[in-house]
Amino acid sequence: MNELRDKTRTEHTRIESVLRLTQPMSVARYAGVMTGFHEFLRRWEPRLASTLPSRLHDWSARRKRSGFAADDLRHLHAPHAPQLAEAAERAVRSIPMGDTAAALGSMYVIEGSALGGQVIAPMLKAHLGLTPAGGASYFHGHGPATGAMWRDFREVITRELGHDEAAARTACHSARHTFSALCDVFEGLPA
Repeated sequence: MNELRDKTRTEHTRIESVLRLTQPMSVARYAGVMTGFHEFLRRWEPRLASTLPSRLHDWSARRKRSGFAADDLRHLHAPHAPQLAEAAERAVRSIPMGDTAAALGSMYVIEGSALGGQVIAPMLKAHLGLTPAGGASYFHGHGPATGAMWRDFREVITRELGHDEAAARTACHSARHTFSALCDVFEGLPA
């Protein structure tokens, strides 16, 4: 896990600068962010499920967050954004996810965003008045269970990758591509 964090530091910094989620934003920009996440996840989650071994299907299904994003979009009355849908389609296809190590590397990015959401959700309440039940369910995610889910993810990825250096490199490669794919989705959002 430390290797994943270290090897993706540049890409992690890039997505933070593209999204600017810790800065105040308009409801319209936030709706664009949520549209991007929804369009990405509704394509990424099935791809992930088709790559992971069956022993991890129930475990990964409990971590899905596309439904949270869809709920937020309904609350925000966000219009359909075909350009984000097309960008998400291209982005998800670009992620190398050919085996368990690659799938877990990609999951590292999405699972980490759930953890980061615990910092972002209170900001959304303060700046936009959004709550877990009203427009901020994606970033609230699994609420108090998020920390335990992150620890569980760390245990699973450590067990699955073991001390296999090639698997660790594959996971890092996929994680970097996942960060880049998300940047590709969000770079066109208006300020």
